[in-house]
Amino acid sequence: MALGFAAKPFFDDKNRAFWNLQTAGWAGYFLLRTLSGFANGLTLAFLVPVAVSTATGYSLTLVLGALYRELIRRKPVTTWLGSIGGMLVAAGIYSMIDAWIFNTIQRPGEGFQISLFLGTIFLDFVVIGAWSALYYAINFFLVVEDQADQLRALESQASSAQLAMLRYQLNPHFLFNTLNSISTLVLLKQTERANAMLSRLSSFLRYTLVNEPLGQVTLEQEIETLKLYLEIEKMRFEDRLRPIFEIDPIVLKARLPSLLLQPLVENAIKYAVTPLEEGADIIVSARLAVDRVRITVADTGPDLNEKRSGPIQSTGVGLANIRDRLAQAYGQDHEFDAKARAGGGFEVRIEIPYQTEEQPREAA
Repeated sequence: MALGFAAKPFFDDKNRAFWNLQTAGWAGYFLLRTLSGFANGLTLAFLVPVAVSTATGYSLTLVLGALYRELIRRKPVTTWLGSIGGMLVAAGIYSMIDAWIFNTIQRPGEGFQISLFLGTIFLDFVVIGAWSALYYAINFFLVVEDQADQLRALESQASSAQLAMLRYQLNPHFLFNTLNSISTLVLLKQTERANAMLSRLSSFLRYTLVNEPLGQVTLEQEIETLKLYLEIEKMRFEDRLRPIFEIDPIVLKARLPSLLLQPLVENAIKYAVTPLEEGADIIVSARLAVDRVRITVADTGPDLNEKRSGPIQSTGVGLANIRDRLAQAYGQDHEFDAKARAGGGFEVRIEIPYQTEEQPREAA
C-alpha cells in the first residue's frame, strides 16, 4: 500500500523554521567567506577566524532574535529605537571579537590596535543589519499571512451563513402553505387526505433536516425530493397539477445544492397552476451540455404580459433566492435565465458545472 505524505507549510512550525533558517544562513555565510578566502590565496589558518566569526554572529543573532520578539509587539517608535540600538551594540561586540581573533592569530605578540576594530565594524554592521531586516521581513510577512487567513475565514463564515439563511428561508414559506392546506382538510373532515399530506410533509421535512444546508446532493436525490414535494401539492390541486420530468440518465449523478429546484416549482404552481381553472403542466428537464448540466423548469401557465406584472418581481423571493444560492455555490461559473415562454407560461434555465463529487467550499 502506497503511503502519501502531505507536505506541511515551511512556517507551520515557526520555532523550527527559525532554527532551520538560522543554521542555513550562517552555514552559507561560513561557506561564502571560506570560498572567498581560498580564491584570494589564503592558507587554511584563516578558517579559524572565519569559524569564530561565524559562531559569534550565530550567537549574537540568537540574542537579537529574543530582543526582537519582544520589540515587535511594542509601539513602532520603541521597536525602531530598540532594534537600531540592539544592532549597534551587537555590531560593536561582533567587531571587537573579530578584531581580537585576527590580532591574536595573524599578529601574535603585537598589541591590539583600534584600526582593526574600525576595519571590521562596517562589514559586521552590514551582516547584522541584513539579518535584522530579514528577521523583521519574515515576521511581518507571517503577520500579513495570518491576517489574510483570518479574513478568508471570516469571509467564508459570512458566505456560509448567508447560504444557510437562503436555504432556511424556503422552509417556513412552504411549511405555511402546506399546514394551511392540512388545516383546510381537517375542517372539511377529510382526515385520510390530511393524514396522507402530513405523512408526506414529515418525509419532506426529514429530508431537509438530514441534508446540510451548505451541502450538495445528486440530481437524482433532488428529483426524488421534488417528486415528494409535488405529491404534497398534488393533494391540493389534483389533476390541475401535471408534473412532467425529462431527465437524461447521464446527469443523475451530477451534484448541486440541495433544494435548489423546489422554489422554482413552487413559483410555477403559484403563478401557473393556481390562476388557471384547467391548471398547467410543469416540465422539469435536465441534460448534459458538453461539460455542464442544463436544468430547465417551465410551465404552461397564463401569458406573462397579461397575468404578471413582471418576470422577476411577481415571483417573490423564489428567483432571487436561487440566483443568490448559485452565486454563493459557483461564483461566476454558472448561468441563470428567467423569461416568458412563447405562447404562454414561464421558463427558468440553469447551467452549472458537471460535478459528480461534492466540492469543498473555499474563499473566493
